[in-house]
Amino acid sequence: MPKIYIVATATFWIFVSGLWLAGLSAPKTLAETSVPVEKGYSLTDVAAHASPSDCWMTIQGKVYDVTGYLPDHPSRPEVIEAWCGKDGSKAYDTKTKGRRHSEAADRLLEGYFIGDLKQTTP
Repeated sequence: MPKIYIVATATFWIFVSGLWLAGLSAPKTLAETSVPVEKGYSLTDVAAHASPSDCWMTIQGKVYDVTGYLPDHPSRPEVIEAWCGKDGSKAYDTKTKGRRHSEAADRLLEGYFIGDLKQTTP
């Protein structure tokens, strides 16, 4: 009986440790960043965040701060970095290969939303 208790206890703590480590490596969402959600940003505002260390992009009229997600993107971070500070709608909708992102990717993207793109009048 003591052997079963020791094995069960060790298994439990290994499982809990694994969950804790997984939480540390999870991508940061808006709630964990210091960027305040505002009503709207202009394309000029977005263009000021055009580097891998500060990456904002617009997709379908919404502005996202994807800086914390770059290292976690399933393909190379450079795929997203090319769109930092720009409108990445077409790239997001086609993955630049004609395939749309999944609904899971859409839900993940929502966590990086920081505001709407302000419409400018000519």
